[in-house]
Amino acid sequence: MKTSHASRELFRVQPVAAGCLMTLALMAGAAHAQQAQTEADRQAAEKAAADRQLETVTVTGIRRGIEAAISVKKNADSIVEAVSAEDIGKLPDVSIAESIARLPGLSAQRVAGRAQVISVRGLSPDFATSLLNGRELVSTGDNRSVEFDQYPSELLSGVVVYKTPDAGLVGQGLSGTIDMQTVRPLNFSNRVITLNARGQRNSLGSAANASATGNRLSASYIDQFADRTIGVSLGYAHQETPTQEEQVGLYEPWDTSARTGLAAGTYNSGGIKALRRTGKTERDALMGTVEFRPTKNWTSVVDGFWTKAKAVDTANQFEMSMTWNGADTLNPPPALNWSNPTVNANGTQTGGTLLNAYPLVRGMYNKRDDKIVATGWNNKLKFESGLSLTADVNYSRATRNEINLENNTQLSRAGGWPVDDVKLAFSSGDFSQIIPGRSYADPKLLYLQNTIYGSGYGKTPSVKDELTGFKLVGNLPAPAAVNGWFSDFDVGLNYADRSKKKRQPEGAINVGAQGDTPIGPEFQYSPVDLSFAGLGMIPAWNVPGAVGRYMTFNPTDTESYLISKAWDVKEKVATVFFKGNIDSTAFGIPMRGNIGLQVVHTDQSSQSNYFDGTAPAGQQVKPLNGGKKYTDYLPALNLAWSLTDDQTLRFAVAKQMARAKVDQLRSALDFGVDATTGKPGASGGNPELDPWRANAVDLSWEKYFGSKAYVSVAGYYKDLRSYIYTQGNDRYDFSRFVAGYTPQPGQPDAQLTGTYTAPYNGQGGKLRGMELTASLPFNLFSKSLNGFGIVASASFNSSNIEIKDPESASSVGSGFITLPGLSKRVYNLTAYYEANGFEARISQRKRSDFIGEIGNFNGARTLRYVVGESIVDAQIGYNFTEGPLKGLGLLAQVNNLTDEAYRTYAATKDRPLEYIKWGPDLPDRRDLQVLMND
Repeated sequence: MKTSHASRELFRVQPVAAGCLMTLALMAGAAHAQQAQTEADRQAAEKAAADRQLETVTVTGIRRGIEAAISVKKNADSIVEAVSAEDIGKLPDVSIAESIARLPGLSAQRVAGRAQVISVRGLSPDFATSLLNGRELVSTGDNRSVEFDQYPSELLSGVVVYKTPDAGLVGQGLSGTIDMQTVRPLNFSNRVITLNARGQRNSLGSAANASATGNRLSASYIDQFADRTIGVSLGYAHQETPTQEEQVGLYEPWDTSARTGLAAGTYNSGGIKALRRTGKTERDALMGTVEFRPTKNWTSVVDGFWTKAKAVDTANQFEMSMTWNGADTLNPPPALNWSNPTVNANGTQTGGTLLNAYPLVRGMYNKRDDKIVATGWNNKLKFESGLSLTADVNYSRATRNEINLENNTQLSRAGGWPVDDVKLAFSSGDFSQIIPGRSYADPKLLYLQNTIYGSGYGKTPSVKDELTGFKLVGNLPAPAAVNGWFSDFDVGLNYADRSKKKRQPEGAINVGAQGDTPIGPEFQYSPVDLSFAGLGMIPAWNVPGAVGRYMTFNPTDTESYLISKAWDVKEKVATVFFKGNIDSTAFGIPMRGNIGLQVVHTDQSSQSNYFDGTAPAGQQVKPLNGGKKYTDYLPALNLAWSLTDDQTLRFAVAKQMARAKVDQLRSALDFGVDATTGKPGASGGNPELDPWRANAVDLSWEKYFGSKAYVSVAGYYKDLRSYIYTQGNDRYDFSRFVAGYTPQPGQPDAQLTGTYTAPYNGQGGKLRGMELTASLPFNLFSKSLNGFGIVASASFNSSNIEIKDPESASSVGSGFITLPGLSKRVYNLTAYYEANGFEARISQRKRSDFIGEIGNFNGARTLRYVVGESIVDAQIGYNFTEGPLKGLGLLAQVNNLTDEAYRTYAATKDRPLEYIKWGPDLPDRRDLQVLMND
């Protein structure tokens, strides 16, 4: 039986519509409960609210933030890490990502100089789930991992990272769950108004048309009305961040291809580039919450979060191929040849002079617009019987729209081939050096023309991610029969409907009717200095302006090689859970925690097209749909024993799962038939993937000193029952693809089976680690050290899992590699001093080598070996606590104090790929915090 599109849409919204009806029903019940509440109850509720302490978002001391985070960890039933609002606001961080990355067992990967994605316990970011106020979030990337630099720290009250699963925690990840939280205004005892103004300067300085300065402005307002039955919080944050980058990069792969002048078997790269990237990122964000609590039995909260980011930058770039300098049948260029090459003991080329090179000067323009909106409506109703019900309806949407344009210029060939002899020295620990014999500084001598890379290329990729959800939870008091073991039970269901779409029109940017031409002075910016790479000055220009004046660009997604780059993926996930909250004793020792089960049913599907070159013209684009349904049963147990001397021993065991990356679930593929053998073949995604699944055990010992300090030792073990690999299936059934195949005369018929290269579920392995943590104010040891303290952690991770990634073979090789995102060692250290309004802090986060994931020019994910790094940030400030300036804070801070480079390599460190520096950020920040108390 066929189902109409309208019927399908009706079915799609029914669960959410049901959620809205349930929420309205709770409100009706709440009104009835309000009528039954006594005046004594109201007075008790008001007194409790008045006595409630002000949350850490308004306090100014470093210690208050640390103590708040310790309290969250200490009181949790699961193994968690926490960052309070004070930490987020006062650490020298561009975004919350830096603060999160300092937590034990977590590490960050930098993008454009900022921590952007987070790995938890050695697994790549896609294994962790990110929530906002307990609700799963969409993302602007191609996959699930959230880009944390899109969430201003000024608008958040805290972050909790769940390292062990909880049957009642919906949307949890396999490695961990990161829950970002906004404020609840009725948790504040008074009105709060906070204003922040911050200035920033990048130490690399201004270049081209881009300034080195930026700013951050924010304002927040929190208040209570109607006898504290209504609370309102509003927040706005604006940020302008300069983009300044110096980079030298070498082409991948490093291999032993034969090159004239190089000894056979020498590892060499095919090209090199040096660039100065300039631009800026602007971000605006709004947060709003309305909390309504007319009685102690009913709380209704509507919250929303909106952020818009615009990043514009241009890579002003000198580049040359070291394998080809062009072709001309009538007037061929002189051949490339290496002179005086140098080679190390590992057989890797380290330098030499490349004769007859024909370099390019390129402008690589990128513009990206991101928008995220997330909103929810939560109602909690308590009944006199002890039963409570919570209903939550939520929606989030993320969009990304990009424009990528390139201009390619070279010295004109009108008077012959203007080749150059270029001296090169390759380095893995510094910028490789490029010393040309010619000057490339005069824009009048550089022509837009058809180079070995064409005259230009452009793309306009876009992503749209939407998620609608509903959650209903009931909490019931434990019956007398089990009252000695359990305090209460949670029963709930959650429904989430998610869809993600990607489109990527692209095409060549060709020289217009006027022919080869230099770029006019009206489009020229100030030249950029590449002396860090040995080059000197090169021109920089307005790339979109040059494309509009001198070139043609008509992006399309209908070419045969572009059809598979468009895809839709949908997921409908229904979760039912039961959790018993434990409050008991075992062998005379107080014990708390929870035990429960989640049942998760997933219906995943993908819709796309593929190009069949064997079909008649006009019938070559064909639809391709696929999907799978599966159910997971996920038990979880968390136990915490309260030992003597303020010690806690925790144990957790659980079964976990994480759904495959979204782009791996695409049905899109590239298909063809070998005309000589008739064997079909294809490569693409796999909408029939099962999720990653694992069994996990955790153990943690924690020693607390009240809420002021603690030390802990934690260990974890994960047995990944499966892993997702990209591999070839040589027996794939292509019968549906070749059903209408007609061979040309003399060619064989198509075979029914062939090789399909795609992500598949394969063998898993073991992942284990240990985490050591200490948060200690030094006045524990001596009153003379009052104000001093440290927060330190060390994490040690190991895994026997090895994978292959054919799509990244040019950078990580075709053999087995370690888990992406896994650093064997991660260290974090913060030392601080705070007394009498004065505060100083220096923080370091350090991780060992790992395999990171980046986006390449084709818009696809690729893996790279990344050299371990050590990032040091520092700050010093003073807060006025009395007098006319009370509430004013002055703060100066430096990010990336030691100017740590970002380095990638191929196979071994003597074969560098990228060496990048973004320079220290030297903000001149002044925080103005005004507290108005009624």
